[in-house]
Amino acid sequence: MTQNKKVAFYTLGCKLNFSETSTIARDFQSEGFERVDFEEVADIYVINTCSVTENADKQFKQIVKKALKANDKAFVAAVGCYAQLKPEELAAVDGVDLVLGATEKFKITDYINDLSKNEQGEIHSCEIDEADFYVGSYSIGDRTRAFLKVQDGCDYKCTYCTIPLARGISRSDTMENVLKNAAEISAQGIKEIVLTGVNIGDYGKGEFGNKKHEHTFLELVQNLDKVEGIERLRISSIEPNLLKNETIEFVAQSRTFVPHFHIPLQSGSNDILKKMKRRYLREVYTDRVENIRKVMPHACIGVDVIVGFPGETDEHFLETYNFLNELDISYLHVFTYSERDNTEAAEMPNAVPMNVRNKRSKMLRGLSVKKRRAFYESQIGSNRTVLFEGENKEGYIYGFTENYVKVKHPWNPELVNTLHEINLTKIDEDGSVRMEFLNVEV
Repeated sequence: MTQNKKVAFYTLGCKLNFSETSTIARDFQSEGFERVDFEEVADIYVINTCSVTENADKQFKQIVKKALKANDKAFVAAVGCYAQLKPEELAAVDGVDLVLGATEKFKITDYINDLSKNEQGEIHSCEIDEADFYVGSYSIGDRTRAFLKVQDGCDYKCTYCTIPLARGISRSDTMENVLKNAAEISAQGIKEIVLTGVNIGDYGKGEFGNKKHEHTFLELVQNLDKVEGIERLRISSIEPNLLKNETIEFVAQSRTFVPHFHIPLQSGSNDILKKMKRRYLREVYTDRVENIRKVMPHACIGVDVIVGFPGETDEHFLETYNFLNELDISYLHVFTYSERDNTEAAEMPNAVPMNVRNKRSKMLRGLSVKKRRAFYESQIGSNRTVLFEGENKEGYIYGFTENYVKVKHPWNPELVNTLHEINLTKIDEDGSVRMEFLNVEV
């Protein structure tokens, strides 16, 4: 491999993509490449794509343009979910040289020999049922916290989702490997590890479509809690039917796991949940939230919700709105439903007009602001631990408490990637929370 070639990465989509980009970047570095920022001139640009929303499709073309603007002779490669689902579309974009599907993306350095531009995009994709092996990955060096991938793929058949088509069947890393990666991350001075996957509550299914669970998610959590040197562990997103009450109880008394849960709901209407083929009804969701509040009253609970699903009437939407309004949660991630090819929902009757989808989305985003504000207000006066991030934003440093309250403090580079005991004092104009240090002069 040629020495001193430069490679740059752009990641769209989820935390899982970020951890996979980091792993691919380390492979390049071990081949003698120098990693640079995407805005810089590089010999090769790798774009890790996403297929969850329409915007990700549009964004891809813009990112390719951006890369070629920096260096019109650069080699451009697309990997990730969209590359698996629509390889021909990506290969047809001007300037794209290589498209790698789900099984090939971790072998990218094998495909890059001479870096000369191709007449047209070369595709190395696979049938998705071949994606049955597991590649462990984690991100480091990109952020204050590391994302550790423990699971990939999904066996659920939600009617709106392309992820099983893009990532294949549910499979997991071995317990031994997860614990080894977690110890490696901590040894590098990283204070917080976020567990990530496509459906992490399903952790324990082996490789090659072995449906038997070797381990459970609870066992994973229990074992990680014992790894020395780890200061904070956060669970990224977990299905309500897979977040067992035993896990909630364990997190409440654990040494390292923080009181923060992100639990997708998608709809507060049982009718819509059934249409979506979700594996629970709203009563299960209520039960999980109540159980979290019982043992961790100060916990942060985030919710994913989809608006404008086919057949969602005004009544269904109001049912969702009122359900969320009454529920003791902390913020929402709102997704406007968009039709995805090869999904059941795309063929369903009674599509909701786009202007109605947007209006509903706006209403829920307003509710999210209200919920987050109420949650932050409930935390004023309490003592928490903050982990400071690495960026100087207009003279301030920001960080997150264990229960995910965003705090700000005048910029001090010595605080980056450090944990401090603080008292939360008041909400600032920008919505973050001011603080005072406890027991320490900083």
